[in-house]
Amino acid sequence: MAARAAQGAGGYIRTAGLLDGSTAAKGLPPAVQPSSRQVTWVSKGHHDWVTEVDRRAEEIIRDVLERGAPGSTVVGEELNPGEIGDGLVWVVDPLDGTTNFLHGYPQYAVSIAAAVDRVLEAAVILDLPRECLYGAVRGKGAWLGDTRLSVSAITEPSRALLGTGYPFKRLDELERYLDQFRRVLPATSGVRRAGSAALDLADVAAGRLDGFWELMLAPWDIAAGVLLVREAGGVVTDLSGGEAGLGPSAIVAGNPAIHQWLLETVNGER
Repeated sequence: MAARAAQGAGGYIRTAGLLDGSTAAKGLPPAVQPSSRQVTWVSKGHHDWVTEVDRRAEEIIRDVLERGAPGSTVVGEELNPGEIGDGLVWVVDPLDGTTNFLHGYPQYAVSIAAAVDRVLEAAVILDLPRECLYGAVRGKGAWLGDTRLSVSAITEPSRALLGTGYPFKRLDELERYLDQFRRVLPATSGVRRAGSAALDLADVAAGRLDGFWELMLAPWDIAAGVLLVREAGGVVTDLSGGEAGLGPSAIVAGNPAIHQWLLETVNGER
């Protein structure tokens, strides 16, 4: 059901605000289309945008989930950004990476997780430009299409490729983040910032990234990705090493070895 909801929203997002017929690159997939989005931007805060596309996509998702699971609750970034309580709760980001979408930068996704009594049970992440669907079920693994996912086997930080996110909504945290970055970067083979935490976590689950950290994320940014990483054999915590995924928090993720190293490094213990 979550996959059907994500695909429904994805179908709408792919056509919303696209290039007109005179400039569209005919036959090219979304990932390589040039950008000319005819979409109205509305500022939610500093460097934080929402569009009618986000809102309509969330309405599509909400309709599928509420009809398919009557009595469940949908907590979404745009229409109902509340707390996650008991019972069946769907945690929805209808368009993770809105700024990327607006610029035609091919890193944005639909993210849906299902929590039952505050335990993550299932998740899907639809990578829209690459047209691929990730899924996970608690205790049953994580998948990309028909392929079982597994975190990377790299244990040496000098060989690790990490993902990160900047505190663009909380510039008062910038110096703290830069201190972390200064400790992490020289010890690794590289750090990438692509702009969609959902897809960053999917990349950790798929072994493309060995770890990921960010200072402050909302549950709809990370809930689905957290379950993907865990079911792929990885570890996800907050900065204290505690639970992450169902509330606003910092996040540190990775394969077990890199997670431990990254957690200690960003906390200044190395």
